Amino acid sequence: MTGSEWFDPESGDARAERALARCVREVVDYVDAGGWDQGPQLFALVPTEDLAAAEPSLLDQLEDGADLTPVAQERLPADVAGGSHALDEFLGTTTWPASVAGCALVEEIVVLPPEAESDLDNALAPLLADRDAADQAARLTAEEHPDRRDGRLIVAVLRDGPSIALLQLRPEDEDDSGFDEAPELLTYENLAPNVVAALHATLDADPEDEDY
Repeated sequence: MTGSEWFDPESGDARAERALARCVREVVDYVDAGGWDQGPQLFALVPTEDLAAAEPSLLDQLEDGADLTPVAQERLPADVAGGSHALDEFLGTTTWPASVAGCALVEEIVVLPPEAESDLDNALAPLLADRDAADQAARLTAEEHPDRRDGRLIVAVLRDGPSIALLQLRPEDEDDSGFDEAPELLTYENLAPNVVAALHATLDADPEDEDY
């Protein structure tokens, strides 16, 4: 069962959505175990049946009953973590083998309240002709804003299939947050559509290479 065969987008079956949601929870737990202040990380979402057949030694590590298993990729280059522009360019050169059913990205971001948008607009207005400068100005303005919150953006997509975008806010008092508590995951309408599109684009190519 290859990545392109296990899910039929015409079937209307909710199995793919359930499998994606379960796989995203694995991704969140994996990243959360490493704490905060991590760089962006990509995951290949691979049909568990295929992974078990290709790597029998991993059988004890695979979650029972899971259709998909996340496979952490190598850490992204340090310069990619410097801004959304660099990450966009990196994703623009990323492709996956046909054996990969989907992919996920986890990225730490700064979250601002809606009323802070005017501050960003004022910072960006003189720099719109220079994308790198505008990106840097937006990051600096967001990081220095008194109402900022740190968070993680978790976005996962399936090839020709559904997507999930979630937000995890960093606890304001981490000393009082129990590590045994499941992280609270939030979602909003039209959250991170550009990231969803960028991840889907990495799956457009369908090379013959079956490695992941």
